Amino acid sequence: MKKIFVVLAAAAMMAGCCGQKSETPALDLMKAENFQTTVDGKKVDLYTLTNGTITMQVTNFGGRVVSLWTPDRDGNMADIVLGYENIDRYVNNTGERFLGAPVGRVANRIGNGKFTLNGKEYSVPQNNNGHALHGGLKGIDMVVWDVEHVSDNAITLHLLSPDGSDGFPGNLDITMTYTLTPENEFEVTYFAKTDAPTIVNLSHHSFFNLKGEAGGTITDHVLMMKADKITPTDAGLIPTGELMPVEGTPFDFREPHVIGERIGVQHEQLINGKGYDLNWVLEREDNGQVMNIATLYEPTSGRCMDVATDQVAIQFYSGNFFDGTYTGKYGKPLAFRESVALETQKHPDAVNHENFPSTVLNPGETYKHVCVYKFYTK
Repeated sequence: MKKIFVVLAAAAMMAGCCGQKSETPALDLMKAENFQTTVDGKKVDLYTLTNGTITMQVTNFGGRVVSLWTPDRDGNMADIVLGYENIDRYVNNTGERFLGAPVGRVANRIGNGKFTLNGKEYSVPQNNNGHALHGGLKGIDMVVWDVEHVSDNAITLHLLSPDGSDGFPGNLDITMTYTLTPENEFEVTYFAKTDAPTIVNLSHHSFFNLKGEAGGTITDHVLMMKADKITPTDAGLIPTGELMPVEGTPFDFREPHVIGERIGVQHEQLINGKGYDLNWVLEREDNGQVMNIATLYEPTSGRCMDVATDQVAIQFYSGNFFDGTYTGKYGKPLAFRESVALETQKHPDAVNHENFPSTVLNPGETYKHVCVYKFYTK
């Protein structure tokens, strides 16, 4: 990609951030007018954030990250997340639905779309091979969020998910903030409250390629995760309830490994997900502290991304279900194993497994989730 040059603050303002006065890298930034519309009677826009080194664009339709520009070791900029060039492709779900989105109310899967809470059985949409995935048909990614505050480097969004939305009980009040910190971190924070018992497990679903969108395979990226177990799944990718040690398996990333090194091993869990698509249980105390738990490194560009969280698990997905049918925002195919998702979370289908950390949220309690992606080079 060409080197990004600096333009005047007008570029940021045109991208939806009224009042911004900082300089903003602008090569190939998405055009605000391609996102300015009304969905379900609510205004949609595109917002450009920068900390002076990295630049991110966000739309309040689904609270999605549309682009994220970071430098390589030589200072050349690339957009390292997958996305689309206009709002129509997100609204009409042309291609992969979850690009750059927060997902929930319950991220990942709920087996058979059913769960029991306080003796009452609930059914939610079976939108993925007979199971519920990432909140159902609407989730929190296919609705317009209210913009509460925008600054040069941060945006706070709010959503009231009504009682009965996608079958989930309780009015769920969610506040989400994206911040680009001076330390070149992209920080995601969630707070949520409910007026009735419900289940909550939010996550962030950007797809990363540290070479740049459509930059080629991610099987040459190097990954490390501080996780000593996985939650193995059946063929439908629903956890069995077991906690399987990673020792001696292709799932041991406690030391750095090239992603492609073992992805072709004939292991049931790799066959089920057509590659890596599992929940790793983190080596940590469940004390609510934010700690570094993963590092992704791409040798050609030198880009590194650390992941930190206060959650107990992380889903690592190696882009196995992309097939090049759809193109990204620069007109290039989104191809097989050309992106990585690292989604901090609690365990999938936790409500149906008593031995998993609880995802129940009761009135008077506050759900909190912090996920931090930190960018640097070596």
